[in-house]
Amino acid sequence: MNSPIPLPWQRTARGANLLAPDGALGVTIFEEMTTLALQTGAINLGQGFPDEDGPVEIKAAAQAAIAAGANQYAPGKGILELREAISLHQERFYGLEPDPHTEIIVTTGATEAIAASLLALVGPGDEVLTFEPFYDSYGAIIGLSGARHVTAPLLAPDFMPDLAALEAAFSSRTKVVLVNNPHNPTGAVFPREVLERVVELAIRHDAVIITDEVYEHLTFGARHIPVAALPGAAERTLTISSAGKTFSFTGWKIGWLSGPEHLVAAARTVKQFLSYSSGTPFQSAIAAGLGLPDEFYVGIADTLQLKRDILSEGLRAAGLDVFTPQGTYFVNVDTAPLGITDAVDLARRLPALVGVAAIPVPVFCHPEGAERTRSLLRFAFCKRIDVLQEAAERLATLRDVL
Repeated sequence: MNSPIPLPWQRTARGANLLAPDGALGVTIFEEMTTLALQTGAINLGQGFPDEDGPVEIKAAAQAAIAAGANQYAPGKGILELREAISLHQERFYGLEPDPHTEIIVTTGATEAIAASLLALVGPGDEVLTFEPFYDSYGAIIGLSGARHVTAPLLAPDFMPDLAALEAAFSSRTKVVLVNNPHNPTGAVFPREVLERVVELAIRHDAVIITDEVYEHLTFGARHIPVAALPGAAERTLTISSAGKTFSFTGWKIGWLSGPEHLVAAARTVKQFLSYSSGTPFQSAIAAGLGLPDEFYVGIADTLQLKRDILSEGLRAAGLDVFTPQGTYFVNVDTAPLGITDAVDLARRLPALVGVAAIPVPVFCHPEGAERTRSLLRFAFCKRIDVLQEAAERLATLRDVL
């Protein structure tokens, strides 16, 4: 049904819901790039998911759970085994000790945790502050809540915020500050002083902090600092993460949320009417995964750093300015050195030009931010090394075919 009245998510989720050339409602740039990659045989470095599975012991644990009959609804807040494993993980890496009975819930991926938290905490008249560019689902969920989406810019080349601009973005209506760290799509890892400033401003404005930390173990020489570990933050912070990025099982959709009991309870109240529960056999498998030794966590970051460097070499050979990420599995480039200032147009031509698909950064922004990032492209390097080597070779020919 075509409607002249914008739907709630359309009013604020203007970036990633960029329409395809035919104007089809709901066709995102991600779907469009995937379609173009399939049509042209291009290597798809647009959507951020691995092309190989994670640890065999985690897969074996899931298979064992299925065989043992763990195939019905899990408790709404997740199986206790996984909630206990999440608590131990937070203590092991960050010194945090959330109560697995009252301060942790398991969600259908981090996206549901974000949705449940925002829908529980904000509504019309409230403001939610994020950095910009922002992960595309943020705008859609904020739009569904009826709240206003306010942003503070992250500027190339290091994609750090201007702290004065960050302070100016707060207001008396700021109800939630949503911090994605390590940051998608820029690959930035925020240092302690930036995070401490977020906490100070949240306290001043009595705002809740929601942190999306799904790339917490995917950093390169930069230390991930959870906001909840900073002075004054724990009592107002909901921490969100997931298994998909750390263990390369994005299709299992196992995420979690932890924080003060009253905030977790509010999110759980909404979550029960979203999915109630999901992935019962996968939950126990991820519990086993969270107990893997330190060597595993070091190894996945080291491997990703190698992949980052392989792809970056091809991007530099193409004549692009490469902004080396400190985390996640995305690298951003500026197309301006090639005389190209419209990254959306180039993204649509790139699969046919060199056989590689990417995502334009403007789709992660509101209009003003889109103008500021209009020449930037994002590439995912969470693929096999041989695939990235082939993509690097293809990209190196870009300046010759423009």
